[in-house]
Amino acid sequence: MVEHNFSLTGKPFRIMDKFSVPALMTLLEEEMEMTVPGFDWIYIDGSHEADDTFLDGELVWRLARKGAIVVFDDYHWDKEPEDSPHHPRRGIDAFMSLHDGEYERLSSPSYYQMILRKTSDMRIGFLVNHGANRNAQSAFGYGIHLVLAFNTQYAMPAAVALRSAIEKTPWRVTVYVIDCGLLEEEKEKFRASIPKDSDVTLTFLRLPEGSVAADMGPVWAKLDMIDLLPVERALYLDSDVLVRADLKQLWDIDLQGKMIGAVTDIGFPQGHEEIVRQPYFNAGVLLMDLAKMRGRIDDVKKLAREMGDAKFRDQDCLNVHFSKEWMPLHLQWNAQGLGTYATMSSKDRDLLCLEEMSDPHIVHFTGPVNPGLTDVLDPSPRPSKPWGFYGAPTHPYAKEWWAVQDRTAWCGLRKSDEYWRMCEERKEEAVQIAIQLFRKKVG
Repeated sequence: MVEHNFSLTGKPFRIMDKFSVPALMTLLEEEMEMTVPGFDWIYIDGSHEADDTFLDGELVWRLARKGAIVVFDDYHWDKEPEDSPHHPRRGIDAFMSLHDGEYERLSSPSYYQMILRKTSDMRIGFLVNHGANRNAQSAFGYGIHLVLAFNTQYAMPAAVALRSAIEKTPWRVTVYVIDCGLLEEEKEKFRASIPKDSDVTLTFLRLPEGSVAADMGPVWAKLDMIDLLPVERALYLDSDVLVRADLKQLWDIDLQGKMIGAVTDIGFPQGHEEIVRQPYFNAGVLLMDLAKMRGRIDDVKKLAREMGDAKFRDQDCLNVHFSKEWMPLHLQWNAQGLGTYATMSSKDRDLLCLEEMSDPHIVHFTGPVNPGLTDVLDPSPRPSKPWGFYGAPTHPYAKEWWAVQDRTAWCGLRKSDEYWRMCEERKEEAVQIAIQLFRKKVG
């Protein structure tokens, strides 16, 4: 009878002379060797014991592809109380609690069956020895540790940075946010900006009292994260970036024993007049070996407090301290000055291979949010950020930034009266500051 019913589907099938865990383990081992592993439709009807049902569900989940339909039978079985350990519902509910956020529930509460659509990626896991070393990172669930640090003023652009990163990175990502003074409403909007079908864990970390950033301002938070993060390797992104490629490519780069991977600063490739002339990196994108950096944490923080008035503050501090401990990355991983100073010739800049930024993986919108009047009137284009009153009129990726912004919880910002009032206020401030400077100059 069973064989007859299966044959009616017209699809290949087989019947295994095993039940429950032994059969599922056999399938898991077989699927690990498949080019395209997994199943799109799975029906669970085994023992009515809650623990057996839970275990069946867990093993089946590892066989289910993203988008697969998983059906648990007997959710409202009437032979035992539904809260009994001898009823499958207890195991099914425990399974659903464990995998909350990884599925869409398709059945209504009154249905006899529990029907789920899986929304997370398939991960068989490290359950069997045979073939397991083939992809240990996937098996263990290793992922990317992504870090941002910002306050209220940068909550919205940080959401754009994160949204763009997650949309382009189809891997497990653990996101750490160094909270430099965020409102609960902003945290909720930031959470809501993460794509719903992504494999992302988000954690907010408060700055401890006495930290460098707590004493000197949010821009210094990337120094505090060295010993604040509970991981050994992290990828830091400034809040004013736009990610355009899979970050796994960057994450997997071998630092060859160095503590930091970073991109040369396009504006000052050899530093500036206030520090020693030497190769100088931009701190907007940092691939960090935190385990090694922690051995220097006390010295780094001491130097930070001594360099509180440095021209580029934290960036200068990191360059001075780690001058011999950073590895240059391809310019496409932190494309700065596009449409502005990147096209201007200079002795140091002319030595860079600027063609590497022709199709950037990460765009960095350097410059102020709201530029001064002299910068706006300068015939040479000056950098500014897309969301300020002036926008970024010469930047080739400003429109792309706004397109991602409209997919965050701050969508529709440009259509709001509040935004345009802010723009008018900042314009007037720029005019008044320019008038004051003019009067001070001419008397």
